Amino acid sequence: METAPIPGTFQLDRSRNATVQVFEHLRELIVTLALEPGAVLPRNELTRYFNLSATPIRDALTRLGEEGLVDIFPQHITRVRSVDLASARQAHFLRLSVELEMVRMLAERPDPALSQTLLQLVEQQRACLATGDLKNFTRIDLTFHQQLYEAAQLEQLWTVMRSSSGNLDRLRRLHLPLNGKAQSILDEHAAIARAIGAGDPDSAQQYVRQHLSGTLSEIEELRLKYPSFMLPNP
Repeated sequence: METAPIPGTFQLDRSRNATVQVFEHLRELIVTLALEPGAVLPRNELTRYFNLSATPIRDALTRLGEEGLVDIFPQHITRVRSVDLASARQAHFLRLSVELEMVRMLAERPDPALSQTLLQLVEQQRACLATGDLKNFTRIDLTFHQQLYEAAQLEQLWTVMRSSSGNLDRLRRLHLPLNGKAQSILDEHAAIARAIGAGDPDSAQQYVRQHLSGTLSEIEELRLKYPSFMLPNP
């Protein structure tokens, strides 16, 4: 177990809740693998890094623990948890179930403006991929899916989905540089957007199923490539 320096910088927005900001910042570092499994998060270092008291740090770590992203050993240490494949599979099942129905509903009432917005996001992702900017590629990936939830007026479900997807997000981030995965994301996003715009619910569902199933189909390869990142099979 290694105590790694917290990467990057943090600027507190005093108009927002401090605990939420600490949670969001640490979660982002964990799901993008800037903080790898096994990294120790000493609370005294975190209070210096965030320039905050112990209370918002403690509360943020508790939330990360509830999401299964850190292990907290009271009066001892907090460390980034290895990827829990069981949790990832459950998050995938939930997300696939919701998004299949969501895109069918959107395609049954096609909105050309929504389709165009989605295709513009695909082009932004394409530009990120061309420069190797996987951080913003991933950020825009989330924005693409969030747009779908908002168009379907399912914003609360988006929040639920994000709160349960930390382990799945880490698997997807490990998979992203491999086997042409990023290009596949571009192709599938574009196909989903066009199917929605064309009012083709069957194709929209087909592309969503293909899009969301790619990473889980590569779990064994990811386990072999990154054995130290994974929890043992139950």
